[in-house]
Amino acid sequence: MLNSFIPILAFLFQEVVGNDRLAQMKHAATHPDLSKFLVIGALLFIIGVAGVLTRRNIIVIFMSIELILNAANLNFVAFSRYLQETGSVNALAGQIFTVFVIVVAAAEAAIGLGIVIALYRNKETIWVDEIDLLKW
Repeated sequence: MLNSFIPILAFLFQEVVGNDRLAQMKHAATHPDLSKFLVIGALLFIIGVAGVLTRRNIIVIFMSIELILNAANLNFVAFSRYLQETGSVNALAGQIFTVFVIVVAAAEAAIGLGIVIALYRNKETIWVDEIDLLKW
């Protein structure tokens, strides 16, 4: 198991020969490109979908839905920034969509919390598979 970490440790502790490589690393960390934002957005989306599909607790499911919406927001803002750098006319469209998604997420959280409280008062559970109010 330690053999798999040796290349990683060698990479971390190697000496930097010139300042050019260090300057490139600093520039990449301070000015991330579009792909880094898209990867983080995809990871957030995958975690959210996995939470929705695997969890039974309705509060955790709502939190997973919020992760999915935040992943979409991150992608909207990243594309807006990318379009702004390229000089596009619709550079602020992603930020406008983000505001709409935040409003929808706030409404979903408020209505969802009301539904959860009503279900808990009637059924005294928050487990999704035990809620069967629509059955005859």
